[in-house]
This record gives sequence, C-alpha cells and structure tokens, in this order.
Amino acid sequence: MPILNKDMTLCISLSARPSNNGTRFHNHLYEQLGLNWIYKAFAPTDLGQAIAGVRGLGIRGCAVSMPYKEDVIALVDVMDPSAKAIDSVNTIVNDAGRLTAYNTDYTAIEQLLARNPVPTDYSVLVRGAGGMAKATVAALRDAGFKDVTVVARNEDSGRALAEQYGFGWTAELGAGESGTADMIINVTPIGMAGGPDLDALSFPQEAIDAAKVVFDVVALPAETPLIKAARAAGKTVITGAEVATIQALEQFVLYTGIRPADEQIRAAEEFMRAQ
Repeated sequence: MPILNKDMTLCISLSARPSNNGTRFHNHLYEQLGLNWIYKAFAPTDLGQAIAGVRGLGIRGCAVSMPYKEDVIALVDVMDPSAKAIDSVNTIVNDAGRLTAYNTDYTAIEQLLARNPVPTDYSVLVRGAGGMAKATVAALRDAGFKDVTVVARNEDSGRALAEQYGFGWTAELGAGESGTADMIINVTPIGMAGGPDLDALSFPQEAIDAAKVVFDVVALPAETPLIKAARAAGKTVITGAEVATIQALEQFVLYTGIRPADEQIRAAEEFMRAQ
C-alpha cells in the first residue's frame, strides 16, 4: 500500500459494528493494482454528519451496512434503480459532491442463487425484514421463487415487505412443518461477531434438519452457528462470506471503474478471509 499522501483517494464503510472484511478486500486490490487509494471502516455516532463528511471531504465511495441502509436514503442525491427498487442502500458513490446510492447486496444474492443448485419451486423462509432482507426477497422474486415466507416480529415492516413482493408473512416460526422449508435464509444479525447473539442459532435445529439449503448472509464469522449446524447436518450451504466478496467487488468497480482479473479477485478474497 502506498505511504499516506495528500493525493490519496479515500473510500470508507459505515456500520454499527464494523468488520475488517471490506477493509482487507479493497485495500488488497488497491495494492495489487497499484492504486493510490485507501479504505477505512467507521462506526458513526451521527449518520447525517458522516454523510456530510463524505460529501464535504470528497470521499469517493462509502459502503453502508446495518442498520443504516434505509436511513441513508434521505441523505443522498440520486437513487440508482438497484437501490430505488428496494428502498435500501449499501453503496454510495461521490462524484464531485453528488452522491448516488446503489445496492450491490441484491447483485450478490442474485448471483449466488444462480450459481447454486436451488430449484425455484423450493419453499423458502427468510428471517428478517431490514435492508438486507429487502435485497434478498427482491432477488428471490426476480429469480422466480413463488413459495416464500418472511419471518419478522415487526408486523409493519415484515408484512409490508412480504406483500410488496407477493409473499407471505409470519411473526414467528410455527411448530412442525409450518416452521420448515426447503431453503432457510437468515438476514438478521443473529450469529454476527461482536453482537449479543454471537452464539445463537437464527433457526431452530428442526428447521435446519428439514432444509435442503441453508443460507446465512452474516459475513463475520464466515462459519456462523447456523452454517456450522447446517454443515454438520450435511446441508448445502451459502455463506455470508460469499455475499461479502461479490458485493464488495461490485462496490470496487463502482468506485474505481476497474474490474479486476479473476486471479486478483481470488487473492483479495483469500486475504479477506485470512483475518
């Protein structure tokens, strides 16, 4: 990485609980490509002031994580269709003070559903109703899934999300078959490093045993309690670490205008996961 200098381009991430994933991934690519750029993670105490800083200081790119993906909408100038369609933002690009919001989470979910053997006639349970849930549910709808239920205690947000895409909603998982599905997806912070539910399972063992595919969007740790339990049960798994790689790559392209070679992406991904 270049020595810090006045001409260096800065990109940042904003999250309530920052991880090193984006920091390691982006900075490794900057180094491989010889770019005079640097990436830094922050936990803002005031979101409005943080975004004003992005604009006023000429920060080129800003990743947005939980819980700011919806709150940041009022603070940007332009909503790209990828963010506007689901009212959720995970990426901001600053062009001379004009802030454009994108959502590369959707792209990541879309690609992973296509890459993995997940028939669209599978029943699906999606636990959560926040910004990542919006990207996930939209990607499921667009991929052709029909039997999807949003599981969220907040009836207002959960029912609204489900009805927006023509799916069902429930506040809690039911007993027996009503609480199981072919694919279960966690889009809550349960199992996230540094959180209060680090060691908790986001779905009960009964749902894990009944599922064919288990998908956890939590990126850190890569092996969440849900993913560990699913592997032990012999299930097909899709991890948040995979989501993190794809969405970070698409952010990198938006920030720099450069799409790295496959071997460079693999090297950055390995570096990110080696922390």
